Amino acid sequence: MTVMLRTGLLFCAVLSASSIGPAQAGPSTEPVLPVETVALPQVNVPNLLDEAGEPALSAPVSEPQPAVVEREEPTVSRSADLAAKVAQLRASDPGSRQLECLATGIYFESKGEPLSGQLAVGHVIANRAESGRFPDSYCGVLFQRGQFSFIRGRSLPSAPRSSRHWLNAVAVAKIVDQELHQSPVGNALFFHARRVSPKWRLKRVASIGNHVFYR
Repeated sequence: MTVMLRTGLLFCAVLSASSIGPAQAGPSTEPVLPVETVALPQVNVPNLLDEAGEPALSAPVSEPQPAVVEREEPTVSRSADLAAKVAQLRASDPGSRQLECLATGIYFESKGEPLSGQLAVGHVIANRAESGRFPDSYCGVLFQRGQFSFIRGRSLPSAPRSSRHWLNAVAVAKIVDQELHQSPVGNALFFHARRVSPKWRLKRVASIGNHVFYR
């Protein structure tokens, strides 16, 4: 009975194995679409290369800088009269510390004088700077102790930069510095107001406006 049962079970197992097909390793029966017909999703890719194939690196954006305009001094004709030269060179800014000293001396010593008188005062300051007997700069001449009464301490007194007198003083300082106009006082080194009489034993050179000039 046991042998017959085993035989029956073995027979059933054989029948079951014969009804299961082997695994399919061949081509699938599903239709295969060509690659060209497959619709792929569109992805936006940034262009990181320039036309030459190099990486397109974005440069930092800088703010536009204003153009620097250099101010040029007008060309002054030496043959023009003094008033014409002053009119061309009038300015509120002398342009340098030394010219500011020279203009300040002209302004405080002769702002109420005619232009020729202002020119003469400017030439005295310039003559001193070139003489070897005084400091060798306009500022040095002004700050020499006891020479100019408007100097207090080591600072230049302020002048109203928009006033006509200051604009003229700046122009006269430029004329003196550039030797654009000859002064009738020549190489004078000293001057004083007419209202005083210092009894100097010096050679009198000229009298212009309210000042007397000596060398």
